[in-house]
Amino acid sequence: MATQSLTRSRLNAAGAAQRASAALILAGVVAWLGYNLIHAPAQFFTVGIQGLSNGALYALIALGYTLVYGIIELINFAHGDLFMLGTLFSAWILTKTLQQTSPSMGGYLWFAATLIGAMLFCSAINVAIEYFAYRRLRKAPKLAPLITAVGVSFILQFIGLSWNGSGPKNWDTVLPDHDYTFMNITINSQAVIVLAVTLPLLGLMTFIVSRTRAGKAMRATAQDQDAARLMGINVNRTISFTFAMGGALAGAAGVMYQQTVGTTNYNLGFQLGLIAFTSAVLGGIGSLPGAVIGGLLIGLIQGLNDGLPFALGQKWSQSVVFTILILLMVFKPAGLFGSNAVEKV
Repeated sequence: MATQSLTRSRLNAAGAAQRASAALILAGVVAWLGYNLIHAPAQFFTVGIQGLSNGALYALIALGYTLVYGIIELINFAHGDLFMLGTLFSAWILTKTLQQTSPSMGGYLWFAATLIGAMLFCSAINVAIEYFAYRRLRKAPKLAPLITAVGVSFILQFIGLSWNGSGPKNWDTVLPDHDYTFMNITINSQAVIVLAVTLPLLGLMTFIVSRTRAGKAMRATAQDQDAARLMGINVNRTISFTFAMGGALAGAAGVMYQQTVGTTNYNLGFQLGLIAFTSAVLGGIGSLPGAVIGGLLIGLIQGLNDGLPFALGQKWSQSVVFTILILLMVFKPAGLFGSNAVEKV
């Protein structure tokens, strides 16, 4: 009895110390944000809006990771490279094939068509990857599909290398690039366009998963595939539909990135994919709202760290992001919206 009481006291003390540490870190972050806001409010909101724009792109890619993990518990490492192929599709179709190199009404229409085409293109690739590479490995040990995903990633990178070349390429874009000033806050037109395109896509995807019959089938399959089959759900079709949705979001992110940044590179998927995967983990892998919030938070953190007068600066950007991720995993291992699952043995 005395040993149990001592153990309980130690656990309570450890928990109290952990909560105190978390509160201290949070207070430091709030103080840093408050000081920058008071010292340079216009700059604070300017870089914040740009950060949210980047975060919306991260969220589009992160949703592909969390959708696949939520339904078959696979970390699809090839997803970032699928996004990279979306950027190449956008550049070659819109700029090289259609010769759209400057803002115009025709360019905007072709941009919309290219956006739809890239979503279909990446959806088809993702469905093919699931059918030929992952489907036969669902009952295999988890290491097998994980290694397969790494192999698929290298295959997509080789396709990107053959398509784009070994170096980065710069492209003209059709989206207007103007700065507008409102109350000393500078807002770039491309940031507004990114938010105007990506936020409705995020909302539409969330609606499909939460409100439609296909979404109910996805949730049922994620919970128990065998029970879903007994209820008449076509599990293979449902999983393929999930991969199609994830691919479509990656294609949309690829178009928006290429048209706002104006560059393509065969290894672009590694860096952006890693940040997007971090967003999914930060929000809680498998949680759709978590992936969106995680992507927006990381974009906002990067924007504030890169652009505020009292911050570590761009060269420390990724270090700041991953430090925050590590701290969150220490205090909340399941992520912001994740839940601690108990594995049955």
